[in-house]
Order: sequence, then C-alpha cells, then structure tokens
Amino acid sequence: MQAIADAVQAQRAFFRTGSTLDIDFRITQLKTLRDALLRYENRFYEAFRADLKKPPMEVFGTEIGLVLTEIRHHIKKLGKWARPTRVPTNLLNFGSRSRIYHQPFGVVLIMAPWNYPLQLALAPLVGAISAGNCAMLKPAHYASHVSELIRTMIVEVFDPAYVSAVTGDRAVNQALLEERFDLIFFTGSPSLGKIVMAKAARHLTPVVLELGGKSPCIVAKDAKIEVAAPRIAFGKFINAGQTCVAPDHLFVHRSVKAPLIAKIRDWIIRSYGTDPQASADFCRIINTRQFDRLVTLMRSAGAIVHGGRVDREDRYIEPTLIDDIHSGDPIMQEEIFGPLLPVIEFSHLDEVIDMINAGEKPLAMYFFGSTVADRDRLLRETSSGGGCINDTIMHLSNPNLPFGGVGNSGMGHYHGKFSFDTFSHHRAILEKTTAFNPSVAYPPYKQKLRFLRSFLS
Repeated sequence: MQAIADAVQAQRAFFRTGSTLDIDFRITQLKTLRDALLRYENRFYEAFRADLKKPPMEVFGTEIGLVLTEIRHHIKKLGKWARPTRVPTNLLNFGSRSRIYHQPFGVVLIMAPWNYPLQLALAPLVGAISAGNCAMLKPAHYASHVSELIRTMIVEVFDPAYVSAVTGDRAVNQALLEERFDLIFFTGSPSLGKIVMAKAARHLTPVVLELGGKSPCIVAKDAKIEVAAPRIAFGKFINAGQTCVAPDHLFVHRSVKAPLIAKIRDWIIRSYGTDPQASADFCRIINTRQFDRLVTLMRSAGAIVHGGRVDREDRYIEPTLIDDIHSGDPIMQEEIFGPLLPVIEFSHLDEVIDMINAGEKPLAMYFFGSTVADRDRLLRETSSGGGCINDTIMHLSNPNLPFGGVGNSGMGHYHGKFSFDTFSHHRAILEKTTAFNPSVAYPPYKQKLRFLRSFLS
C-alpha cells in the first residue's frame, strides 16, 4: 500500500531532523499522550464495552491506569536514563574513558493484539517515545472500536510524521511488514510471531516478540488455600481469561484439590453471582471464532465441576472449572485464552516439573506454597518469562520488573527502564588519551607476548 510506504518515508525524514533527540521534546510528547488519554478516558470505556463488554474498573485497572503509570515513570526517570553512562576502563586502555551512549533506533513499528488493545499498543509506544524514536502504531483489528478510537486519538495529538496509527485487517499487517523499519515490536501469538520474525529477517531488522503460551499455576499441599483461591481466580477470569499471562492450567496437590476447587467456586459466585452472564463485571469473548474454539476445548475432556454454560449470540462463556484433566488432553495442547481452568492433580513436585519441561517455555509461572525449597526448586529447574510466588499476573504491574517471554513465549522485554533500553541502541564509545601512546600492541612483536599476557589473562 503506497500510503503506508509514504508514511514510513515521512517518519524517516522527520527522524533525520534530529527533533526526537532532545529530551525535553520527548517529555513533552509523553505528557501529550498522557493528557490525550485522560481526555479520551470515557470514550474508551464505551469502546471497550462494545468490543469486550469490559467494565470500567477493569478498563482503568488493566489498560488506562497501567499506561498512565508507565508514562509517569518515564517522565520522572528519562533524564537519568538518557544520559551517557560512564563505565570502568580496563588497564589495557589506561588513560581512556568509556561511555555508553543511548540512541534511538529511528522508525519503529508497534503491532498490538486484541485482548488488551489499549495497554498493549500504548505501553510500547511510551518506550518508543521515551527513547527518541518515531513510531508507527498498528492496533488490533478484532477490537475494532478500541482500535479506531486509538487511531483517532493519535491522529489528533501527534504529527503523523512523528507518531502515526493505521488500522485495518491482515492485508494492512502484510503491507506494514513489507516496509523496512529499524525495530519491530510485536505482541501476539507464537505462530504470528514467527511470520513477523521471518519478514524482519529480510532487512536484519531487530524484533521484540511478546508472545504467549500455557502458563502453569502450581498449588502445593502447604499453600494457604484461602489466599490462593481468590488470587488464582482473579488472574484467570479477569478479561474472561483472555490474558497472555493468565494461569492457563492448575497443578494442585491431591490433598488440597477439593478445598481449592470449592474456594474458587465460592469466589466466582461471590464476584459474578450465580449467573455471571447477568453480571456487569464479566467480559465477553472477542468473537465467535474464538468462542467456538473455546467451547470445543471445554467439551473435549475432563469433568466440568463448575460453570459450563454458554451463549454464542452473546459470546458468553461462564467461568468454568474442569477436573480430571491429563497432559495428553486437547485442552492441554494449546493456550486456552479464555475462562476455562483445567485442574491436574499431582502427588510429587517431580511430576509437575517434568510436565512443565516437556512443553514450550511459558510466558509466566505461578507457585502457591510455603516451602522455600519447593519454590527454589521450581525456579531453578524450570524456565518462564516471569511469574509470581503466591499470586498471579501482578508481576506485570511493577514498572521496575522486566516483562517478556523466553523461547516460544517471546524474546526481549519492556516496562519502565527496560522499555527505554529495548527501544534504544546502546552505543559503546572508548575515548583514548593522546598524552601518551603505548606501543606494546604494535609490530614488531618480538618479546611482547609475555607482557601482553599479563594484561589479558
């Protein structure tokens, strides 16, 4: 699409003016984004209601509020982050000074998914602006009301040669990926991440891939069930389970399985009532394609011990607990991304570790228990992008922690300074003295090897 090609070239021209290198300019743009988000707040509540039937509390807590926190953090810290960093110089370079200069890549592409369409578009944008880049933003097509409102807001407040937003379907995505960017930041599924990475490889464009996976939650026999149940249920059923770091499935020790299921069931009823479809606080599935996939998974194996009611026209699936699940069942072969919680009973931690390591590395892992040795063993013998001990999903709310995946769940990370670093090239510069000029490294070498080894070994 010629319009997209022209927009990329306009951003390259703007970047070459050097305007984005000024720290005050970046801070002003961050404040502009913050003010616009606050002005559009009520309109975003309406858009989220139309796309996901998402309640305002969840919209602010998981979308708007997280972006505002990120902006505030960057405004406060940017001056320090952007300064050249002095680092020690080794003896071989005696008399020299070593610095790391933090420079923007140039023109970056940010592609966001539909499940948290505002936060996962604007949080990376904060990092791109903070680091001094121009940015092209592609919000999610499926969350059409939110995406169109993001585009409207961006067009209103930013020069398109600096920050622009384009909406559309798969054809627009393909056109964007045909262009050459200086960095691509993609959030979505592993299968789409592979496509993005392959397209980027043609230009050796660096990529940040925020993907997903089957994030396990482990409940040990000494876990505090009255604490674990609400925290697991909250992390699972917020946004109707359409969360990349939601507890995908539950490993629970056989001695506490029954009381844990009972407590989670109680939490669901207390939070959403006996008929969650009538609750103003429970979201809907994004579209019928996802709805049909989830219903098939729900009915594929195990025994439903709570929930199970569905309404295709309303795209409603009740918060559902499924017991007697085994590792070979269909629901364990793909990321669920919905309000279905499979329960797998275990007797020994070895079983859990083996099952986790048999699959792809997940985006998150959660452990509930009081035994430090069990916690440390899980952290030592498994791998995940991040996670929590005695909680779920909340690690992503701390801007001082990096957020990202590992292996099949992604590469690269962001949030807070990690966003600034991700969208920056860290340029290493050695400034050498001219007061003297040691000749040990220069030919003729003769007997210099012994002297050189004393410095380098």
